[in-house]
Amino acid sequence: MSTAMGGPALFIGGDTTFVLLVRPELDPADPGVRAAAEQAGVSPEEFAGPGDVWALVVDDTFEADGGFELPGLRDAEADHFAEQLHTALGTGEPFTVEAGPVLRLDARPAAGEAYAFTAHVTPPEPEGAPTVSLEIGPLPLAPLLADLEDFRRSLA
Repeated sequence: MSTAMGGPALFIGGDTTFVLLVRPELDPADPGVRAAAEQAGVSPEEFAGPGDVWALVVDDTFEADGGFELPGLRDAEADHFAEQLHTALGTGEPFTVEAGPVLRLDARPAAGEAYAFTAHVTPPEPEGAPTVSLEIGPLPLAPLLADLEDFRRSLA
């Protein structure tokens, strides 16, 4: 799945509670990007940047709203996380997968063909920032598996 900003994105959740792993790619021709670049005093191309920095966005109207950059994350690591998640979902058993020290997903089967998740998100800065735990789902298994496959294809 891709976002309005372009680039690969993995969305896990619903309308109000979710985690989103995304590598945004801004379009220098976009009027909003051009206006922001002008305000910042740089060219639209410079403002858009290379589009190689990953971000983790979290939203839970009760606990958190925002996200942070993951400057050291590489595409291969994002793909490995998605592969682990895809494989574990196929077992029908509870499991845990991690995306480094910033994201841990505890998953458990739910009624029907679905999984519920507890996402534990720990911002890398400031050091010692508290971990936010979000309850997500249950999410239907088939669309989740399809989204994981789409995400992995977008990285290839």
